[in-house]
Amino acid sequence: MVNHLARRGVIEQGSELFGNAFENWLFHELSAHARYAELHYDISYWRLSSGIEVDFVLGPGVMAVESKGKTRVTANDLDGLRHLRREYPEVAHCVVVCLETNPRRTEDGIDILPYREFIRSLWAAAWDDILQ
Repeated sequence: MVNHLARRGVIEQGSELFGNAFENWLFHELSAHARYAELHYDISYWRLSSGIEVDFVLGPGVMAVESKGKTRVTANDLDGLRHLRREYPEVAHCVVVCLETNPRRTEDGIDILPYREFIRSLWAAAWDDILQ
């Protein structure tokens, strides 16, 4: 809606606008889940002065979620989550939500999940216990 009103035209996958829209969509899904599931967990972000950041830190800081509107997540895309986990080892779950077709886990335990799988597991209450 915002893009239409701003007369931006079609958002192409791979563009910066697509990445921003994907992140915004994920924020709205998380916000809706927090309220409709009646968990009321906080949604915040984390950022270093160097610019390294994590899009969403959920609940009492136990889950971190990075949004990547791309079909292949690389090691560079994991920098924010890795820095966050080093500073805050109590962050138990780190997840990248993306456009990849298959889920996978990195050697250091970061879950890379296709957006459909992440949303399905979110609404199926897979993480409700840790978000309370």
